[in-house]
Amino acid sequence: MGFILMYDITNEESFNSVQDWVTQIKTYSWDNAQVILVGNKCDMEEERVVSAERGRQLADQLGVEFYETSAKENINVKTVFERLVDIICDKMSESLDSEPAMLAGGARGQRLTEQPQNNANPNCNC
Repeated sequence: MGFILMYDITNEESFNSVQDWVTQIKTYSWDNAQVILVGNKCDMEEERVVSAERGRQLADQLGVEFYETSAKENINVKTVFERLVDIICDKMSESLDSEPAMLAGGARGQRLTEQPQNNANPNCNC
């Protein structure tokens, strides 16, 4: 339901690959997949080749949120995962608000207010 699209801020090639990964997500994923763009290794400022501003600009262009993290130093890692979960839950809630039939399992389901179908078996109390 969601993707963390991550590149290495010390590696220009990984940043340039983001567009290809976005294409893969759009091609092979479901329409409502949520994406967050993450520049990793922000603890390696002296080796940075991709500025935070370029990351933000790309995220804006893609219409996704942007964070910088450091897995090594545990900077923003939890925040990114929590934010992705929040975005997914918000989208699911919007879908349920606009399509209430989904609450009952979609077109095959039964609304909770409907009476159960009569069972042909007289020995069954369900």
